[in-house]
Amino acid sequence: MILRGKYAFFRKIAACGVAAVALLGLMLVFQGTVARGVALFLPRLDAAPCLEARPSPMLLDREGRLLYAFLNDEEQWLFPFSLETASPHLINATLAAEDKRFYWHAGIDLCAVLRAAWSNARAGDIVSGASTLTMQLVKQQYAGRGFSGKAAQALAAIRLERCADKDAILGAYLNRAPYGGNLVGAEAAARRYFGKSASEVTLDEAALLAGLPKSPTLMNPFLHPERALVRRNAVLARMREEGFISEDLLRVHAARPLEVSWHEFPVLAPHTAQHLRERARRDGSLVLALDGVLQARLENLVREHLRQFDNQINNAALMVVDTRSCEILARIGSADFYNGAIQGQYDACRAPRAPGSALKPFVYALAMERQRLYPTEAFLDRDLDYGIYNPNNFDGEFNGLVSAGEALRWSLNIPAVQVLERMGVDPTLEFLRSLGFGGFSRVPEYYGLGLVLGNCEVRLEALVNAYLALARLGLAQEAVLVREDSATIQPRRVLSEGVALALWYMLEQPFPDEPWTNLVRPNDRTQRICWKTGTSSGYRDAWAVAFNGHYVVGVWLGNTDGHPSHRLIGAQAALPLAARVFRSLPVPSAPAWPPVEGRLAQVKVCAATGLPAGPWCPVTSTALFPAEQYLHRQCDVHRPSDNGTVEVHWPAETRNWDLAKVPAARESARTGAEDSAAQRDRRRKLAIKTPVQNATYVLSGEEGLDRIRLEANAARETLQWYCNGRYLGVSDYHSPLFMELTPGEQEVSCMNAGGQTAKVTFVVTAG
Repeated sequence: MILRGKYAFFRKIAACGVAAVALLGLMLVFQGTVARGVALFLPRLDAAPCLEARPSPMLLDREGRLLYAFLNDEEQWLFPFSLETASPHLINATLAAEDKRFYWHAGIDLCAVLRAAWSNARAGDIVSGASTLTMQLVKQQYAGRGFSGKAAQALAAIRLERCADKDAILGAYLNRAPYGGNLVGAEAAARRYFGKSASEVTLDEAALLAGLPKSPTLMNPFLHPERALVRRNAVLARMREEGFISEDLLRVHAARPLEVSWHEFPVLAPHTAQHLRERARRDGSLVLALDGVLQARLENLVREHLRQFDNQINNAALMVVDTRSCEILARIGSADFYNGAIQGQYDACRAPRAPGSALKPFVYALAMERQRLYPTEAFLDRDLDYGIYNPNNFDGEFNGLVSAGEALRWSLNIPAVQVLERMGVDPTLEFLRSLGFGGFSRVPEYYGLGLVLGNCEVRLEALVNAYLALARLGLAQEAVLVREDSATIQPRRVLSEGVALALWYMLEQPFPDEPWTNLVRPNDRTQRICWKTGTSSGYRDAWAVAFNGHYVVGVWLGNTDGHPSHRLIGAQAALPLAARVFRSLPVPSAPAWPPVEGRLAQVKVCAATGLPAGPWCPVTSTALFPAEQYLHRQCDVHRPSDNGTVEVHWPAETRNWDLAKVPAARESARTGAEDSAAQRDRRRKLAIKTPVQNATYVLSGEEGLDRIRLEANAARETLQWYCNGRYLGVSDYHSPLFMELTPGEQEVSCMNAGGQTAKVTFVVTAG
């Protein structure tokens, strides 16, 4: 009998439980049915004001990372994000804390209403609310207190649920809920409190965020950390009750201290941000071509580079552009945006400054394009007197006979002036304008022949765009800052491919502070690089631009107020920074150097004058000319005499030179008493720089990457190379030679035109 009674008791308990569950289910079905039924008789709600956030204008990098943000019109920080990217912890914590039956009700939760009514009646005061997430979302549009306000919000919530799905409502809530101070939305709160995105918050961080909208001021973790901790743990407990976490997780995370700190929002590329501010306000956010990680690294690199100048140089600007896409990967307008002493908010990328020699390549390019110059053509680097104008080289020396390539690489002023004189100032100005250089508004006579030496003003942006046209083989296109703009910018041809590529060969050279990279490894591939520097008159500006098929890097150094410094020399101040930047960039798998086929043609030239060889030139060599060039001029220095021999008719200006010193065969013939670099090369004892004597090289094991550049101390001479007695080939200044490495002991030797030899031994081992 007792046993039967016990069973009867349990049967009653079970029956009550089933009845309670059934009643709850009926209530949920009833409230959903009633709410949806009511919604049928209500006018449809315009959901946009409830669902759309008023975001802070933002600049995002190419990967969607935040670069810079502005306060929105309500002076709030609001960074919208999609529900799909939110941390699951954040979603679960929000549902547990604010609306556990969110996916069951249709805007109002009758169960919560009954519970709140019972709790408030027992307490004799309002101690509990019944607002759903949907009601909280419409509260901003239907503000009001008391019964009438709640009724209006309830009806609006029902109407909103009719025209918007649950995920859209939950996502809008997470984007519009208050999280303390002027932080609106979970993304801004996560970035401020934890320095991370809402997609990355941990369980205890999500619980803290979910507990803030109820009382964002009272629970503010900066102002009231004790209350915030209690609220966080309460949310964790609710998550346990709802089955979102286990008892063990509750115990572990509830025991953790409150870990919040003030994290500033990113302020990368501030000059770019100010430039795009109004557009960002209009569009809400802009996706830029910039790489945020690269931008941050280079901003630090610029500041580090300037420290060596002991305040003699206080400012710098820098741009990095992807050659293929024309996208600006990094853009730095000053060394420190917030430093008033250097006028840091002034964007030096847009500042007009004197370019020095940085414009020379474009004068040479135009002369080749207009059939006025050959790449190897020799010039007389001598004293020139134009009456009131008497140009000089940077070092005050004269170098005699130099090729156009040497003159450009060594940035000699006198040959450049001769090229401009041959080309004409007016056509050159027109060409520079076509490249995008603005500011050339004065008559040609104002600039004169000094134009090629930089007696004008250009902006770094324009200079980089011009070199970008060279890097793209004569196809000009403005560098893209906002990614969506790339579709509206049309390329235009300003130079033939052959002329542009010929200019690559004329400008190619290693950076001065390093030899050519010795061993090609997967993470340190050798890159052929072209570069040009510029130093303005009076040592007020230092420039450097480096480029190849992958990148264009432009650098300006100077003092914002124009104060001169003897350290403002392009090759010494700006080029090392450009080199460091170029080395730090990832090396794409695509070739950095374009093929010559169809662009350049081999031409037989006189070894002394660099002009297409005539029938009487005693020594000739081959050179690469633009395929579009006409060979309408030949060497006229070598002429037949009456007795059948060859006479040499040098220009009258060479009458005081020792013509016996003109070498019989060279790519860059020089004459005169000047102690040229080529002559020093010939007198110096020949020595191999790479491979290194007695070195051990370890193979990387990857096909095509295990090779080494063969290099000697005679950079301007033609050298023949051998390995273990086997002929490898010829190298010269324009055509480096690489050797494939194989395991074992190796002996490499070389010989120059004068018969000098050098050799080294080294070992290659498998990786």
